[in-house]
Amino acid sequence: MCSLSFFSLFILSTLIFILGIYYLMIDYSIFIEWEIFSLNGSMLVMTLILDWMSLIFLSFVMYISSLVIYYSNDYMYGEKNINRFIMIVLMFILSMGFLIISPNLISILLGWDGLGLVSYCLVIYYQNVKSYNAGMLTALSNRIGDVAILISIAWMLNFGGWNYIYYYEFISDSFEMSLITLLIILASMTKSAQIPFSSWLPAAMAAPTPVSALVHSSTLVTAGVYLLIRFGPMLEVYNYGWFLLFFGCLTMFMSGLGANFEYDLKKIIALSTLSQLGLMMSILSMGYPKLAFFHLLAHALFKALLFMCAGSMIHNLNDSQDIRFMGSIVNFMPLTTVCFNVSSLSLCGIPFLAGFYSKDLILEMVCLSWINCLIFFLYFFSTGLTASYSFRLFYYSMFGDNNYYSCFSFNDNSFYISFSMISLLFVAVFGGSLLSWLIFPIPYMIVLPYYLKFLTLFVVLLGSYLGYVVSDFNFSYSLFSMNLLSFFSFLGSMWFMPFISTKVVSYFPLRYGYYSSKSFDYGWGELLGGQGLYNLFIYFINYIQSLFDYNFSVYLMTFIFWMFFLLMFFMF
Repeated sequence: MCSLSFFSLFILSTLIFILGIYYLMIDYSIFIEWEIFSLNGSMLVMTLILDWMSLIFLSFVMYISSLVIYYSNDYMYGEKNINRFIMIVLMFILSMGFLIISPNLISILLGWDGLGLVSYCLVIYYQNVKSYNAGMLTALSNRIGDVAILISIAWMLNFGGWNYIYYYEFISDSFEMSLITLLIILASMTKSAQIPFSSWLPAAMAAPTPVSALVHSSTLVTAGVYLLIRFGPMLEVYNYGWFLLFFGCLTMFMSGLGANFEYDLKKIIALSTLSQLGLMMSILSMGYPKLAFFHLLAHALFKALLFMCAGSMIHNLNDSQDIRFMGSIVNFMPLTTVCFNVSSLSLCGIPFLAGFYSKDLILEMVCLSWINCLIFFLYFFSTGLTASYSFRLFYYSMFGDNNYYSCFSFNDNSFYISFSMISLLFVAVFGGSLLSWLIFPIPYMIVLPYYLKFLTLFVVLLGSYLGYVVSDFNFSYSLFSMNLLSFFSFLGSMWFMPFISTKVVSYFPLRYGYYSSKSFDYGWGELLGGQGLYNLFIYFINYIQSLFDYNFSVYLMTFIFWMFFLLMFFMF
């Protein structure tokens, strides 16, 4: 089933990509409305939009998914329910496809809820307590966004339909549309894990690594960004950009700091995804949706490769994820090392790799835009932190002595894993330039002073050096680090957000909900409601039955008594 799914998705992605380029070249889009059935004047309509943006993104999702499924052939080797796993992944891809090609809020909700449900199934795939907790955190965090979209669907009834692309021209003074836009922003922030909903994304690393490669590159977490790209005109009309810009920059800064204190390989890469999502959100909020989409595609290519390389290391190291055990991997796994370093350098924005074209353009547009010093500082400092944790990861895993068991051998002999990594390596190198020529056929002319032009490269190199210094510094030589232990634990734990999302939420709202349910639903509500009425009727029935059980004299006496009572009542 793995091979069949791989070939089908690969061929489909190639055809869709060619079609997407054709539509881009001739500036063409197709809008399809299919009336499923009509009842009493109410129509159930399925709506699709096929333009260059949806087709190219869909082709990228299918290409990465095909390689992830092929990669799973080896990574999930020995899994008894491998077909079930592949089916769940295919459902995940189908949900993302629904989301991408829908201009209708109801069909978007189908894909959106599908992503939430299937991601829960994948996060709890390894059935243990940690996976269960991570799955619950993921599902409950994403439910907030689902509710926001449901409310926005209800509000859009005022317009007579749910195809939001019809209403771009009529939204300048509409209170309803401003509220809908705010709800869509809230939904996107939950799905793309912006502050304060960030804690679920590193927790979702409990899923198998092929799923992480798919989720963190082109599906689930990018759904929020993609939805906001589609709602771009509304952001500009209602001036909600400052709100999104602030939270996007804070997310980028927080995750970059957290990754420099993390030792779990998958969590470091998850935090780097969070950092890039903050970058996409913030540049989108500044009014550059095409640029955000460009970085979304470029990021999908090198992040999928980065996760595949991490999965190869974890698989060979007998499921160990601690980077302190991973010294000198370059001697044992040269192919994985090359792919890992190329994707890391692409993430940092080293010139002429995929990440450079989008990241450098974004930072130059930031220099050119009207923004304040805080946002400018957060952008460039976060870029330096990206280089810092990438170099720290490189230093821990590639240099030094091998700290793993001496009797254990690992290598690059797996065909499926190697083929998938090499297939993504080419697009991680050449994909950025190809996309930049396609999406921006007329290049932006950005004129800046030379110190601003070279600031990006300088910040990357400085961040790399900082990562080396932090990695090489032996904290045991001094007690300096003990003085800052609380500060380091604050930075390394995502500013205590996982604690707030789990302990605080469970102690206050959930516990309050439990007690209110116990008092009202199972207490007074039950006593005066369902059970109370039941007991009252039983009492009356028993009383009437007891009357029938006595002899006729009782009925006669009762009848005379009530007649006398009524006579006296009407007389007076």
